[in-house]
Amino acid sequence: MNKAIHGAVRRDLGRFVGALGAFRDGDTTRAAQLGTAWDNFDAQLTVHHEGEHEIAWPAMESIGVSKELLATFDEEHDRMAEALAATRAAMTSLRASATGADAAAARTAMEHLRAITNAHLDHEEAETEAVYLANADGPEMKAMGTQFAKVSPAKGGRFFAWVLDGASPAERAAITDSVPGPVLAIIGGIFGRGYRRDVASVWRS
Repeated sequence: MNKAIHGAVRRDLGRFVGALGAFRDGDTTRAAQLGTAWDNFDAQLTVHHEGEHEIAWPAMESIGVSKELLATFDEEHDRMAEALAATRAAMTSLRASATGADAAAARTAMEHLRAITNAHLDHEEAETEAVYLANADGPEMKAMGTQFAKVSPAKGGRFFAWVLDGASPAERAAITDSVPGPVLAIIGGIFGRGYRRDVASVWRS
């Protein structure tokens, strides 16, 4: 599941860099579309890294991951949050102006955010994936999953629609192996409609 989320983060960052590079000066419709997609990405990434600090790190420490490594992850999260804030400001300017200059500035900020974020995701996966898998059936990981699942159907549906949008077969399998099919169909089908209408459509444009 964690790697599937990371896949969605990487995909969106690549989508934004490509879309901003192709932006046409004065295209107010596209600026608004990208602003809507950014709002979703900004919220999803923020929830993910804050949830890791509050829920995942204590669980990981309980199964042997060192405090020092988790502190390093938090330092990486801080750098990511700084880059996220800078990109948020750049995207806000683009939404307001729809100028080529602001699109170029937003792309520069997005490329920096992508570099910072991908470096953290790569590091986290390298250090923790084996530990996650070795303890996947243990009480600590199950309790962690239960805590992460405590979200409203609306947020859950939007989350699953986002993670599955463009997911690889392996990433899709990670989701379907963790969430019962009927639950995913109902939550993602009903409560994911807003994402599919307002955000997924941006990447099809």
